[in-house]
Amino acid sequence: MKFLYLFSLLLISFSSCQESTTENISPEPGISLELAEFRKKQISDIVYKLEFKIPKNLEDSIPAVLELDLIIHDNSQPLILDFNVDESHLKTIKTNGKEVSIQLVNEHIIIPKEHLNKGANTIDINFIAGEQSLNRNLDFLYTLLVPDRASTLFPCFDQPNLKANYILNITAPNEWEVLCGAPELKKIEKGDFIEHQFDKSDLMSTYLFSFVAGKFNVDKQKIANLDMTMLYRETDSIKVKNSLDPIFKLHAVAVAFLENYTAQDFPFVKLDFASIPIFQYGGMEHVGAIQYKESSLFLDNTATDSDKLGRAKLIAHETAHMWFGDLVTMNWFNDVWMKEVFANFMADKIVNPAFPTINHDLVFVVNHYPGAYGEDRTKGANPIRQELDNLKNAGSLYGGIIYHKAPIMMRQLELTTGKDKFKEGIQEYIKNYANSNAVWNDLVSILDNKTAIDLKEWSDVWVNQSSRPVFTEHVIYDDQEKISSFILKQSAEDKSTKIWPQTFEIGLVYADSTHRITANVTNAQLELEEVKGLPKPLQIIYNYDGMGYGIFPQQKDALLNIPEIKDEVARGYSYINTYENLLNGSIDPIAAFNLFKKGIETERNELILGRITSQMNSLYWTYFTGEQRDAHQKELENLVYQQLQKELPANIKKTLFGLFSSIAHSETGKEKLFKIWSKKVNIKDLKLNQDDYTSMAMNLAVFEHSKTDLILKETEAEITNPDKKKRFIFLKPALSTDSAVRNSFFDTFKDAKNREKESWVVSALHYINHPLRQDAGEINLKASLNLLEEIQRTGDIFFPKNWLNATIGKYSSKKAFEIREEFLAAHPNLNPVLRSKLLQATDDLDRINNLDNSKDD
Repeated sequence: MKFLYLFSLLLISFSSCQESTTENISPEPGISLELAEFRKKQISDIVYKLEFKIPKNLEDSIPAVLELDLIIHDNSQPLILDFNVDESHLKTIKTNGKEVSIQLVNEHIIIPKEHLNKGANTIDINFIAGEQSLNRNLDFLYTLLVPDRASTLFPCFDQPNLKANYILNITAPNEWEVLCGAPELKKIEKGDFIEHQFDKSDLMSTYLFSFVAGKFNVDKQKIANLDMTMLYRETDSIKVKNSLDPIFKLHAVAVAFLENYTAQDFPFVKLDFASIPIFQYGGMEHVGAIQYKESSLFLDNTATDSDKLGRAKLIAHETAHMWFGDLVTMNWFNDVWMKEVFANFMADKIVNPAFPTINHDLVFVVNHYPGAYGEDRTKGANPIRQELDNLKNAGSLYGGIIYHKAPIMMRQLELTTGKDKFKEGIQEYIKNYANSNAVWNDLVSILDNKTAIDLKEWSDVWVNQSSRPVFTEHVIYDDQEKISSFILKQSAEDKSTKIWPQTFEIGLVYADSTHRITANVTNAQLELEEVKGLPKPLQIIYNYDGMGYGIFPQQKDALLNIPEIKDEVARGYSYINTYENLLNGSIDPIAAFNLFKKGIETERNELILGRITSQMNSLYWTYFTGEQRDAHQKELENLVYQQLQKELPANIKKTLFGLFSSIAHSETGKEKLFKIWSKKVNIKDLKLNQDDYTSMAMNLAVFEHSKTDLILKETEAEITNPDKKKRFIFLKPALSTDSAVRNSFFDTFKDAKNREKESWVVSALHYINHPLRQDAGEINLKASLNLLEEIQRTGDIFFPKNWLNATIGKYSSKKAFEIREEFLAAHPNLNPVLRSKLLQATDDLDRINNLDNSKDD
């Protein structure tokens, strides 16, 4: 839909109407692609000079001033700024020194063309800052403006291809620190306040502009000529001592790697960061002022290798964005995946030198494949690159496909072009589009010139289409039990004719060796000539090197041999492949349960064990029937508890304890967990911190331990960090043993004001909708779905999917399935992206109920 002019009682398109008056203009809500394309031609050289005055009282509004300088190339049409607030927020508007009437139409400020000059223009706006994305708290605040939320804070051109410079002044209470994307020039004391004046920023898109202000601790370090400042609120002295140096060093390591790989020096004037207790994501790559979720950065001596690796990957990811996303930015948010795939892809490369003892191929497999499969297997699967008509829908494009399938695709692309040519192409791409914008085909065209393969055709199936391949084997043995024919066939899981060109290894396992062969798949069928005449193997392991993508055959009679596979990548991927075959119905839940049990007993690689325990948890709570849970609960509980008593490394015990804490809901299990929580039982080499004890208390509440009230009271008293105490108090109604209290708490989320701390809300929903409580929680499912569109409008980018995962996505009942079907039938025009998110979140619900229906038939 284009933004329109009303002329002579008719709607006439913007492009054809040249003489209409300002009163006739009616741009559609959000930022349409047509509006964005027009403005890209209309204006340039944008500078935002912004002033915000932050009061001490949380309830008081924030007055602000904008001086906007820009060049207008076409003044035959009005200028349209984006400002998604109530009209009362606008006080005065001056254009080139002359006051003009305020016209706010469908989230846009209209500046009449008669007030515009061709060339330089200045627009002055006095306004009250919008607060939807200001994240105000009692003693701190932070902006989070991706993808189109800058226009909920201040008037702007909220599209990624209109980069601008910013000059920021912030007046804040005198005990507050302030951090933004430019260096601070001076501080001016004004009674109980300080005015912070900042230098002119680098060029950036509106979604990358940010500031953080509040009561923070400050640390500064200089590493390899890189000055860095960090704001943080963590109060645990051990975590602070153990974490500050690694945090700074990991940033420096990432910068050094990226400068070398891209042949481009660090592209901005500074690299500072802030850790925020309630941050919605792991991190956000704001230019010069990265924001992180505090718990992801600060670790103590109970942290496992996986925790440390996760922190390193997060820091590498956000630092990589400085080049991929911040320096070179997508032209429109349909290519938002580009910045994410590069950040993930580069992060995987960066951590190698920082963690030389870790198997990084295994890390890639366990970090990306489950997340990619978790969405690509569903009826709501979407391509990596999606279409986008209006920026108001951009937030829903984010998900597992972008963050996990795209890096798998990129690794196959690097394999296809060769590492050296791929690196050359990336360097050319960065050089060509620095401080500008690019689309996916810009990179494909560069790489296409470096290989004989038609990369545009290759890219079409990997990037522009959804779903995944399903491989089937056709192996024939002769009378001497030697291979006479070995054919591998590929078909699309969504029943289309798509073929995914890719390369991966197959392992033929013999008593004393494993014969590895390379499968270079280009067509629907591949005959492996080189294996003819080889003896019949004991086991065939597909995707041995973890490079391939899809569902691979899993021999049922060799299932219990998986723990004995020596190669870690092959072993790790085999567990993942087993789970995918379980979901497809080709492996029985009890057979998978027995495999995972054996893995729990024998696995000593923390990453693989983490995958096994995660899959066991999902199998136990989702795919087991109630009868199967009852039959196997004590068996599983006893097995894990026995493992905890053995002489095992601390990181293995921590991983096992996570599973035990989540399934110990029998009377004996609750007592064991209670004794650990109350510190009456100490398990050797199991290192637990305050966060672990808080988590235990919450689980005990859900399991309805007889001393729940005491447990929660003492836990609250033990929490010393004020931010964590506030979170715990917020969650207490969700932990109540009274279903009426929990359901009343859910009702409060119908008010957007009560959903502002999104990560807290999602945690609360997980407790309200825990599998043990679903008989009581099912009553809220209709309401949770009816809120979905509002949640997309008011929440941040991951909130709609997280909301769905924590509500109907946790259910497997026939009633929940019917509620979803009724909702979809009643909303035929539901935003297609939201519909996809709903189908992704309810994939388990689909599979379980389709299986039950087939049994009924």
